[in-house]
Amino acid sequence: MDKISPCLWFDGTAEEAARLYTSLIPNSRIVSVDRSPADTPSGPKDSVITVEFTLAGRSYIGLNGGPDFKFTEAISLSIDCEDQAEVDRYWSALSDSGGEPGVCGWLKDRFGLSWQVVPRRLTEMLVSPDRAAAERAMQAMLGMHKLDIAQLERAYAGEAVAAR
Repeated sequence: MDKISPCLWFDGTAEEAARLYTSLIPNSRIVSVDRSPADTPSGPKDSVITVEFTLAGRSYIGLNGGPDFKFTEAISLSIDCEDQAEVDRYWSALSDSGGEPGVCGWLKDRFGLSWQVVPRRLTEMLVSPDRAAAERAMQAMLGMHKLDIAQLERAYAGEAVAAR
């Protein structure tokens, strides 16, 4: 485990979430599933209390803490995607079966955790020394849910982009 690991608060679905996340992201695995030694407000004795897992080699803890706290967009996990196929794959896997699309490449998965599914090319465009082109790419992104690299490239180049 890393010296510092984010702890994600779930309402009884920490193991299910960890299994989904580790199945999607390369270099990921469940390290341990720990069960409660006694009845607690968040579950009975022997229920899953924490799941330690890694995503792309980074440590996380999933805690079944109960219904008291929900995820907000104040914390999100960002996925750096190499191409449109990777954007599409992560977007579908995280938003299907109960997820909720957001704007600008953000979505909530079925557990309520926010993700940013971002093509690496967008970052390159936004930090370009051609600030007018960067602004056009930014404006195009602001009108999208799932990010479309071809549309972003067209906007960056100064071509008209269809509204979404």
